[in-house]
Amino acid sequence: MSINIISPTRAPETAQVVPALPQVMLEPLVRATLLEDLGRAGDLTTDAIVPAEARGQTRLVARQAGVLAGLDLARLAFRLIDPEIRFHALLADGARLEPGAEIARIDGPARGMLTAERTALNFLGHLSGVATATASIADAIAHTRCKVTCTRKTMPGLRAVQKYAVRVGGGSNHRFGLDDAVLIKDNHVALAGGVAQALTLARAHIGHMVKIELEVDTLAQLDEALQAGVDVLLLDNMDNDTLREAVRRVAGRAITEASGRITPETAPAIAETGVDLMAIGWLTHSARVLDIGLDS
Repeated sequence: MSINIISPTRAPETAQVVPALPQVMLEPLVRATLLEDLGRAGDLTTDAIVPAEARGQTRLVARQAGVLAGLDLARLAFRLIDPEIRFHALLADGARLEPGAEIARIDGPARGMLTAERTALNFLGHLSGVATATASIADAIAHTRCKVTCTRKTMPGLRAVQKYAVRVGGGSNHRFGLDDAVLIKDNHVALAGGVAQALTLARAHIGHMVKIELEVDTLAQLDEALQAGVDVLLLDNMDNDTLREAVRRVAGRAITEASGRITPETAPAIAETGVDLMAIGWLTHSARVLDIGLDS
């Protein structure tokens, strides 16, 4: 069986344009995931039932509304299993999907298509879920200058691609690891002996290119941090009135970032307090998979 090749279309104008991750970053992840699935004997079911010479064609189709992300990983899963499989993308990451939207057409050796299917769908469904969750917040606060950002609460091994999906969904990234910025939290403050002491120790340890963020729970801590000097203030679990007062006191001297149980329903009022950012961990650690399937 074969199909006519359809040239990929551009993503809709509403899509978030985000540079693709280099394949050299993606291939080890996809390869490891395929090897995990193949185990020690390969695809017993497909190899037993599907003739080696059989060819097939199928389509990636959205079964829910959402934001597409992870297309390169899905494409790579098929290619690594069988380079003869042809993957014809019809949309691009960042496209807004409606139920029934055709994402890609795939044709080639049937065995390879079936073997790669689950890995491709796992990546595509999960990352589209992350992008969709991010978009639910970004859309809710679009009338403000506030931006949604993720955290380090990512699934092991998936941080780079999950943070990519956050960008695709219209969000921005917090630090990628412990080594690219300083984030002083309550335990650090307690062990250092206070806010000022923690900031002094951190500043003496880092280079001039590294920013310092400090988590504060009260306005008194905020005032102490402002006096000592800090780049970013993480305003943790503050009510909206306190957030508003915190923004007033900061007066542009530092970036303000709200955190704590933020949902699409609560996000607009939080953004309207004037904070610059809102950090949300569930975008990556608890995002619901977007239902995408392979249909004939």
